[in-house]
Amino acid sequence: MASTMLAARWHGRRDVRVERISVPVPGPGEVLLRVRWCGICGTDVEEYREGPTVIPVDRPNPITGQRAPVTLGHEFAGTVVAVGDGVAAFAPGDRVAPDVCLFCGTCRYCLRHEFALCESWATIGFHADGGLAEYARVPAALCRPLPASIGEDEAALIETTEVAVRAIRHGAVHLGDTVAVVGDGAVGLIVAQVARAAGATRVVLLGHRPARLAVGLRLGADAAIDTGDAAWPEAFADATAGLAADVTVECGGTSGAIRDSIAATRKGGRVVLLAVTSAPIPVDTWPIVAGELTVVGSVQHHFDEDLPAAIDLIASGRVDVRSLITRRIPLERVVADGFEARHDPDDIKVLVATAPEGGPG
Repeated sequence: MASTMLAARWHGRRDVRVERISVPVPGPGEVLLRVRWCGICGTDVEEYREGPTVIPVDRPNPITGQRAPVTLGHEFAGTVVAVGDGVAAFAPGDRVAPDVCLFCGTCRYCLRHEFALCESWATIGFHADGGLAEYARVPAALCRPLPASIGEDEAALIETTEVAVRAIRHGAVHLGDTVAVVGDGAVGLIVAQVARAAGATRVVLLGHRPARLAVGLRLGADAAIDTGDAAWPEAFADATAGLAADVTVECGGTSGAIRDSIAATRKGGRVVLLAVTSAPIPVDTWPIVAGELTVVGSVQHHFDEDLPAAIDLIASGRVDVRSLITRRIPLERVVADGFEARHDPDDIKVLVATAPEGGPG
């Protein structure tokens, strides 16, 4: 194994550099992964264009002790190439998926098993070096083995599937529910599939990109409605037999998406806000109050609940993530072809090959 590697490092706003750094050494309780593919998330792009939003610059994160520059990338898996002291669960050659959400384990939230609400909170790829690199160091306790049925490229979307799993948990979807998903990006398209797996009888996808809506239909949505059409409420009423949605998951991150999510939810229903916005959004609270809606947020995921479920959903074929991969680029081109590339509305998920042709190198 080489002593140095390439990594995409965030130094500041619009300043991500693919540079050669030392290969990290796993410490006690850690494993070193050879990364093959890493996804680009909308949060990565926002951090590149508008940050720092979550990346620590002035003071190190209390959990990781790290601040910028930091290696980006939180959508990845890999093969174990080295283990630190005290690691018995994994050995070199094992394929694993890590949960990237870190927590202190001692605050009042962690003690209540609410790790996503940890008072210190950290995420690999923002507060610690991530997977837009040839190698990544991760806590062994947060890893789960990958079955052979999950391909190397599919594994890069396990984290996104975890996000969807947790959102559906927060939505408390029951057998027979009608679920609306607002947003036709990768997260929304996975949420729609997870909703079905959770027992939803009817799943309706709302978005504004025809090509992505078509993908949603192929992946099992009962209806896919273009909210750019002024008559979309009538089409939605037809798709739900006039009853609206029991649960709506908002994945759009705009004022329009939040407004549409509220409008799509029946009285007494539940709205899950999943997308992250960089600016305040005005919200008309009257439909929430008058309809006695429950509005909840969903952030991050849990290594012991959501990660195993995400792996099982992909391995069993109940969630198809490979159909969402629309473009693959080499790590050396991640800035020009990833962060700076003109947005293609038909792009769903861009994967970065951290080794030639995605191979182990």
